[in-house]
Amino acid sequence: MIAKQLKVSRNTVDKVLETTAARPKVSKKSGYDQHIGQVRELFRECQGNIVRVQEELVARYNVKIPYQSLTWLVRKYQLRNPAQKRAGRYHFEPGEEMQHDTSPHRLKLGNRLLTAQCAALSLAYSRQLFIQYYPKFTRFECKTFLTEAMAYMQGACHRCVIDNTSVIVSHGAGPDACFAPAMEAFVRIYGVKFMAHRINDANRKARIERPFDYVERNFLSGRTFTDWHDLNLQARQWCDQVANRKPKLRPPDLGSST
Repeated sequence: MIAKQLKVSRNTVDKVLETTAARPKVSKKSGYDQHIGQVRELFRECQGNIVRVQEELVARYNVKIPYQSLTWLVRKYQLRNPAQKRAGRYHFEPGEEMQHDTSPHRLKLGNRLLTAQCAALSLAYSRQLFIQYYPKFTRFECKTFLTEAMAYMQGACHRCVIDNTSVIVSHGAGPDACFAPAMEAFVRIYGVKFMAHRINDANRKARIERPFDYVERNFLSGRTFTDWHDLNLQARQWCDQVANRKPKLRPPDLGSST
């Protein structure tokens, strides 16, 4: 009947009817849709970390939603912005490089909302991560952190890539950077040399830059801390139980280097 009225062949009509454009889109419904208000609120509060949303749904509302269903809700209601594509990639050998940086994070300590300095060290090959927090980050805190970090990693890589921070760099930048003698002497004990990346080349240090977003969205999401000791204790436990829980690439046997 349609083919006759439009004066086209039946095959043409059949092909058009088979396309999705010719059929109304059916909106898939789920019993979990009723909780989208709570999911949306927690998704914003937990900065997009679905695992933390799942945990807080149970803790606050006694609502249990499977992880796969939560990700489906996030996609359906478009709660997440599209991810950016990678621009390039660096390859590292075991024990070749580790990367260190700091980043200011807003968090709740006791009854106060404050900005703390998150210090992090990551192994470029295995991507093992260690973080700690400080009220400020001077050369004293830097030495303290690097000592703890290398003890946590059970060794050190030969090269430590940093930005052009004045905590470690005395003057110059990038390939022309000159490091503070006290800092150079300190890491020389561990057989380590600093290297500053070029200005505006943060991608060179992506092994440590990217985890900061992970820390904010996972470790800090929905958490509060009683004091600095509690904060850093939880940070170390998070490194053990979450950030470094899954097996990653490991060197066969590098002695003191990791």
